[in-house]
Amino acid sequence: MALKKSDLYGSLWAGADQLRGGMDAGQYKDYVLTLLFVKYVSDKAKADPRAIIDVPDGGSFDDLVAAKGKPDVGERVNLVLASLAKENGLERVIDVADFDDPDKLGKGRELVERVSNLIGIFQGLDFTGSRAEGDDLLGDAYEYLMRHFATESGKSKGQFYTPAEVSRVLAQLLGIKATTPKSSTVYDPTCGSGSLLLKVVDAAPHGLTIYGQEKDNATRALALMNTILHGVGTATIEQGDTLTSPVFVEGGELSTFDFVVANPPFSVKSWTNGLLNEYSRFDGYGRPPEKNGDYAFLLHIFKSLKSTGKAAVILPHGVLFRGNAEGRIRKELVRRGHIKAIIGLPANLFYGTGIPACIIVLDKENAHARTGVFMIDASKGFAKDGPKNRLRHRDMHRIVDVFTRQVEVERYSRMVPRAEIADAENDYNLNIPRYIDSSEPEDIQDLGAHLHGGIPNRDLDALHQYWDAFPSLRGKLFRPLRPDYSELIVELSTIQPTITASAEHQTFVTSAIGTVTHWWNTHTDLLAGITETTRPAAVVTELGESLLDAFRTKPLIDEYGVYQQLMTYWDDVMHDDVTLIVGLGWEEAAKPRRAVDDKARKLTETPDLVIGTARNAVKYKMDLIPPALIVARYFLGDKVALDELIASGEAVTQEIAELVEEHAGEDGLLADAMEDEKITKALATARLKAARYEDPKGDEVVLLTRLVGLYAREADLKKQTKEAAAALDKKTLDQYGKLSVKEIQSLVIDDKWGARFVRGAQAELDVLIRQLVERLDGLGSRYADTLGDLDATMALLNAEVMMHLSTMGFEA
Repeated sequence: MALKKSDLYGSLWAGADQLRGGMDAGQYKDYVLTLLFVKYVSDKAKADPRAIIDVPDGGSFDDLVAAKGKPDVGERVNLVLASLAKENGLERVIDVADFDDPDKLGKGRELVERVSNLIGIFQGLDFTGSRAEGDDLLGDAYEYLMRHFATESGKSKGQFYTPAEVSRVLAQLLGIKATTPKSSTVYDPTCGSGSLLLKVVDAAPHGLTIYGQEKDNATRALALMNTILHGVGTATIEQGDTLTSPVFVEGGELSTFDFVVANPPFSVKSWTNGLLNEYSRFDGYGRPPEKNGDYAFLLHIFKSLKSTGKAAVILPHGVLFRGNAEGRIRKELVRRGHIKAIIGLPANLFYGTGIPACIIVLDKENAHARTGVFMIDASKGFAKDGPKNRLRHRDMHRIVDVFTRQVEVERYSRMVPRAEIADAENDYNLNIPRYIDSSEPEDIQDLGAHLHGGIPNRDLDALHQYWDAFPSLRGKLFRPLRPDYSELIVELSTIQPTITASAEHQTFVTSAIGTVTHWWNTHTDLLAGITETTRPAAVVTELGESLLDAFRTKPLIDEYGVYQQLMTYWDDVMHDDVTLIVGLGWEEAAKPRRAVDDKARKLTETPDLVIGTARNAVKYKMDLIPPALIVARYFLGDKVALDELIASGEAVTQEIAELVEEHAGEDGLLADAMEDEKITKALATARLKAARYEDPKGDEVVLLTRLVGLYAREADLKKQTKEAAAALDKKTLDQYGKLSVKEIQSLVIDDKWGARFVRGAQAELDVLIRQLVERLDGLGSRYADTLGDLDATMALLNAEVMMHLSTMGFEA
């Protein structure tokens, strides 16, 4: 079976579960990720003698398996890791975690069980058949673990990981071209786990040459393992403090690189400790303040760029507006044209801090000709993800699109002239809200409408994008009332049906769904052509870019919303499907398999189909084609008949319940048939037998006869339903073996993927209309009652109160 993302992730997190309680997340990540690394390189060495890592005798995962359950398992694991590390020059990289540490793993039997169970979890994974895309899958799993470890580590220990979404954005801001050669260099002076560097390499069609430095040695080890798991075996990752002891130095000067990316620790207060050589980093710009290292990192990065080099750096918002020494540095960078762009990010994206951050894009190429700074306020685009915020696919793509095209979007982006930045009012303050007002327009209460009724035209005019798309709709909903005001001419409850019934709306929906359908149909050959050489990432890139192009010129519809529908489905379902097809081929991927029930790995799958019952039950999992799709295409008549049986059974059950509820009271006709306030078929039958002797023609006998008959009918329908369901399940299972490749592809591409995406596009259209309805309903409700109406109501209520007081003998 091909290894699916969801299964791999589940196994890895189960491994983390084995270590909970003994240590915090910042420590147990070293154990879990080390075993993942050893398992992967061991499997790869079996499949490919030319693999990047040499696995010696006594240094493989098989040797770890042999140590399971042994009293000295911890010591044995350490020896295996030491052997593998020595063979490949990975000392202090993969042997950092101590598997014989009683303080972290427990003493005696507790340590033996914990380490053995941990090995057992990884033992169930098989990477021997993974190809290039499989390596990407494994690297993603590695990042999945690091993300969760970072989340659990809290503020003080989560900074080793830059969220993958942010990393992808930075990688796309560097201007890497399709022709950029692999010899081009990329450098991260605070590389952490290496995820940011790897995202940049992933954005380069031919790859790049990687350099990185990391202060913490255990985190450097993560970075090295990360690069190997991603298939990049030539990365140079060194340990040390970048500011005080930069490793990449040539002839006494900092080495320079084509591209630099970084997410340095924010506002380091002790950055000057041990600083003996400044390497001319601050010449011409000024020395950063002693108690804040943000600009020290920024100037180190700037100095590390070649003459045409480009950098993207994550820093706290404070660097944009703080004064004194930082203000002078900022002024020089802007004045010399070295800052190409500034992008404001949402708050609470990063694991080490909750404060908002920004991306500063530096570009030395053509700096002398640069006359402004391109600014983007992307602070509003995110989704909640547990305790953190995350950029969605739509947010990432929008940032990159707007930056690449340098387009100005209202309340989102603009090119700010240097003259405006330098004027007396701004004085080189780069705080984004000074230049872009991203706040939503104020929803103003209109006094005239409250006094005299009507809806202000300015509120309706603000919905111009809807009236542009549906030109006659405004006239169907409103009519002029007086200058600057309109009157709603339909009931609030009929706003939505009025909109959806309009010919313009129906044409709009038909056109949009037609666009989706046409787009999908033009890509069915691409999808049907998925083979063992296909890269899933290339498939979704082609789909996503062409989808954006298809909707970019469509009125009213947000192309990024439709794009998000695709990417959400890709993440949830389609990526696993494509990975299965790449790994197994269409026929093999479509075959049913036995559901996994592996208690050791804490992996129990919910079956899609169960044939037989009790001990004879066989549970099947259908990874690619759900049984419902087989039924819908081949056995619809059987399904309709089954649904009718189920509905009939439910109707009889409901009739029984109503009969019992009506007659089961203390004086009811079923009172004598009740036991412990319940009635069953057996009780009803027994009482009926007795009642026939007491009063053969009485009402109780009639009712009990009816009830017993209903119980019999219910039992018969249940039996028929069970038999029909079992027969349908058997037919469905048998049909899998009869499917041709063409049928499999049609079921997956048309019935599964295509149909789901059309529903997703329809959901986007529904949101558009719902937003319009909610706004119109809100305006209609707000101004429905004028002040005069309220006064009249108050007068009427007052008169009623006075009348009641008078009736009770009280005088006003």
